[in-house]
Amino acid sequence: MQLPKYDSKNHPLFNCGDVNCAICAKAYSQMKLKKKEVKENFSSEMVAPFVGRYNYPNLNLGMMAPPEETEDAWLYDAPKYWAYERMQIPKIIEFRSSLINSRTNLNIKKRDRFLFLNQEASLASAPVDVDISLKKKPSFRMNYDNYMAPTGMLAELKRAKLTENAQIHTKVQKVHYDDDLKASDALTYLYDNKFDENFLSRILSVGTLGIGKDRKLVPTRWSITATDDTLGKHLMNKVKKHNEINYKAFFGGYLGNYYLVLCFPNVWNYELFEMSVANPSYYKTDHESYSGRKNYASNTSGGYYTVKLAILEKLNQLKRQGSCIALRFITGDYTLPLGVWVTREATRKALEGTGIEFSSKELMLEYANKLVKRKFGCGIELYLKDSKLLREINNQSKLSKFI
Repeated sequence: MQLPKYDSKNHPLFNCGDVNCAICAKAYSQMKLKKKEVKENFSSEMVAPFVGRYNYPNLNLGMMAPPEETEDAWLYDAPKYWAYERMQIPKIIEFRSSLINSRTNLNIKKRDRFLFLNQEASLASAPVDVDISLKKKPSFRMNYDNYMAPTGMLAELKRAKLTENAQIHTKVQKVHYDDDLKASDALTYLYDNKFDENFLSRILSVGTLGIGKDRKLVPTRWSITATDDTLGKHLMNKVKKHNEINYKAFFGGYLGNYYLVLCFPNVWNYELFEMSVANPSYYKTDHESYSGRKNYASNTSGGYYTVKLAILEKLNQLKRQGSCIALRFITGDYTLPLGVWVTREATRKALEGTGIEFSSKELMLEYANKLVKRKFGCGIELYLKDSKLLREINNQSKLSKFI
């Protein structure tokens, strides 16, 4: 489906000339919502669930929906499509700020009518029509997070009712009703059957997967990383069976986040560096060896697992394995934190195409250094001198050396 082009300069509020201006985007969204005059009772489509993380194990469980029925409601929570269409920050904020998070408090193990309603809608292949009654009118606000896509208005839920039957895919029904199937196995089964990670993290968060007695609510931000990590481990087992890749470099990005991915002919290893172009001397890094990580990547957090997933997808597509260093360069165009879906999609953008192949490690590193200096005004020596992966490659003697 082709969407109309979004030109911020044609709107009177957008007079700064910057398509990524966060202030203009927020002001425009607020003005648009005020004109709608949101009511306590409305009919809409549930786009996605939301599970908060505060006061665990008693969490806020919400259903996110626009304040009125709208065409193509699925676009309000579609990161993969946003990236495919290269949508910019103002349009994404417009989508997200229009959603009302109608919520109630629930214990992670408790089962009630609203939970079952939320689960049914979350499992559906498309947004489901719902009638919502709120305790009072919501007020406009925007919440930005490094893990999740932005959320808009909050409101206490009075009651909710589905007004149509949710259309649930047979493969989704299969894993939901199989309460002897582990959540990790359910996620990988659906992923192999072309369900994207955004949908998978949603249904994991509302407790629809896993061994029956262990099913519970999972905060949305936790479910996102859990899904990326589970899918990454699944792909890693496949990639380790492939032959080694040649020296290859990939570069690209999305929404002001650029990735340079360097692949070395070796067994699977992975390392991520993150830095801001405004302050390139300060950076964060995490890595893993062939056996993977045993603890959380606390420096680069959720982005570590999204980038790893994207790289493993590419390696599996190429039927190759290798040691990969990813360098993330955050530019001034990334004006607001929009969630780790940005890092996942930016890496996928970088890995599109065949990349550039080199005959030696030295040539690839020379190319990488020149590219980064030209694009961002800094060299990569600062980061690679601390690369545990590169140090291991430089000190490693391969069997072929003795033949």
